[in-house]
Parts: sequence; C-alpha cells; structure tokens
Amino acid sequence: MKRAANLLLLLGTAAALIGLAPAPDPTALRRAAFAGKPDSWPAPALLPGASFTPFGALPAPAIPADNPQTPEKIALGRKLFDDPKLSGSGQIACASCHNPELAFGDGVKTSFGHDRQRGRRNAPTLSVVAWRTPLFWDGRAGSLETQALGPVVDHKEMAGDPREIERRLAADPDYRKDFKAVFGARRPTMQDAAKALAAYQRTLKPRSSKWDRVLSLGGRVLTDQELQGLELFQGKAGCVNCHNGPLLSDGKFHNIGLSFYGRKLQDLGRYEVSGDPADVGAFLTPSLRGISRTGPYMHNGTFPTLEGTVNFYNEGGARPRPKADQVGDRLFPTTTPLLKPLGLTREEKAALVAFLETL
Repeated sequence: MKRAANLLLLLGTAAALIGLAPAPDPTALRRAAFAGKPDSWPAPALLPGASFTPFGALPAPAIPADNPQTPEKIALGRKLFDDPKLSGSGQIACASCHNPELAFGDGVKTSFGHDRQRGRRNAPTLSVVAWRTPLFWDGRAGSLETQALGPVVDHKEMAGDPREIERRLAADPDYRKDFKAVFGARRPTMQDAAKALAAYQRTLKPRSSKWDRVLSLGGRVLTDQELQGLELFQGKAGCVNCHNGPLLSDGKFHNIGLSFYGRKLQDLGRYEVSGDPADVGAFLTPSLRGISRTGPYMHNGTFPTLEGTVNFYNEGGARPRPKADQVGDRLFPTTTPLLKPLGLTREEKAALVAFLETL
C-alpha cells in the first residue's frame, strides 16, 4: 500500500515537473466555440453528398406577382381557411387539421378526413409554408396557390366538389361581397379562393423561439445541455447534413427507410410524383422550426416523441431487406447513405433533444 502511494506521489511530481495540465473542460471548450453567432461557429461535419446552407433568420417571404398581398385578401383567406363550406360534408375546414395552437398541425399520427377516413400521411405544419417550395411530403405542389386546394378536393380529406363549393360561396351574400371587393369578380371561383388561401398562409410563421435568440445573440444564450446538443447536431449526430439553412431543411427528398415497401402501409413518396425509381420511399426533409410542437414525427407520424425520433436516427434509420420475391425488383427502395448508426450515449441523446426543443 505504501509503495503504491509512493508511486502515485512520484507520478504526480513528474507530471508537475514536465508541466502536464489538467484535461480541458469540454463544457468550457464548447462555450468558447459556440459563444458567437452561427457564422463564427466551427464548420459542420458534412458527409459526402450533403449540402449546407448557413443558419439564419427567415427572410421576408417571396410574393408572386400574380397574387399580391392585400389586407382584404388575407382576411378572406383566413375566413375560407376556417370555413367547413369548402368540404363535401360541410363539416371539415382547413383548420380542422391545421390548428394554430398546434403549430398549424393537428397533433395526431394521421388526420381524420371525410367520413372519418384516415389519411396515410401526417398533417405537416403550415407555419413555414411561406418559405417552402415544393410543398407536401411528396413535393407535388409547386406553389401555395396549387397546394391550397389539394386537400379541399382530395376524396379522403375534405372531399369537396369545386362546382358545389363555388355554388355555396355564391349563395352567401358576405362571400359575394368579399370576392368582389378583393378580385372584382362577379362570382366566387375556386381559382380566386386558392389565391386568398395562399395569401393568408403566407402570413403564417413559427413562434419566436430560443433559436431566434441564438441567431441574433449567439450560442451563449443556450444552457450547457442545449449547447452540447448543438455540438452534436453539427457533428456526431449528423443532423446538419439534412437540416440547415433558415428553414433547418435542405429542401431535398430522402429515403430514411420508412416506405413499408410491399406491405399494407406502403407509401412510395416522391416516386408517385416523379416516376423516378430513385425516388421510391423518399420524402421532403421537414423544417425543424418549432419541432417540439409539431409531433408526431415523420411522414406517417410513426414516432410520437422527439426521444423516439432521436433513437431511430441513432440506430441509423431503417434499412429494409428485400424478401425472396423482391430480389431484383428495380423499385425496391434504398435507404440514404446519409444515415448511419451514431453511437450516441443516453446523455448525448438527452442533450440533442434539449437542443431540438429550442428551435
């Protein structure tokens, strides 16, 4: 025991003589690296094939020349957004699945629509649609004007008939007055309704968050745990490969292995629009702005919590293998190489969730 103590003393004396310093405090190093605004942070660790747009505040939305914003048009769009007259049953409004109190989502895995039919995809938040093109999980709409009427006429969602909707609106004296004031039209039309709905949706934006303070004041406003999560987001966890820029989305389509190809819940994603076999099972990268309020997560609402979502990515996503009768199937989807097992510890996963909750 005495010999061991002497050995420790000798080792300590030797360390002091050669000037060995204590190991740097990782929290202090992190604080120094991320104290400023994003343009001063360490470069993100990107994988081959990933692209990066600097983090930043959301700019003013682009307004199309053929649909300028006016207060009257925005007010009409909001009125239409809340009105079940646009549905076949007269009982479902746009706001039924896009609740302002739920970041303009609905908080359920997949929404109930006409005749209580269940949709196959999670209702995405509308709080960032002013900055998004294309729109929908599969990117089938190139503008808000096109997007606005998609759910209205979808047989599972609102099941509205365009002619019947125009008849209902024309039968309402207030709507006739509103449409004439905004568009100079003698009768309400679906085309004008789409423009009004798009104008209203362009006024929506995410609630102010701690992330907004980070963008203006720097990472110094984050707690130690949140700062660790930011470092992971940019590095070991790899989130930044797909989630960057003002929207925290690369605006691309990726297959993360959740298409359920060849199974009951199969959803081919972008392929249904493009017809490109490379797009089978690929879905648009969602924005992470306000992510703590937009669950359940993924295109089909698979994960009810951020913790479950982080666990999924920690495992490297899903990599389905073809069954015997699927070998050689040119449409069998391939999971993006941007996903790989991360090896995050319990502490790191908690830190990453804490950071995501600031966005």
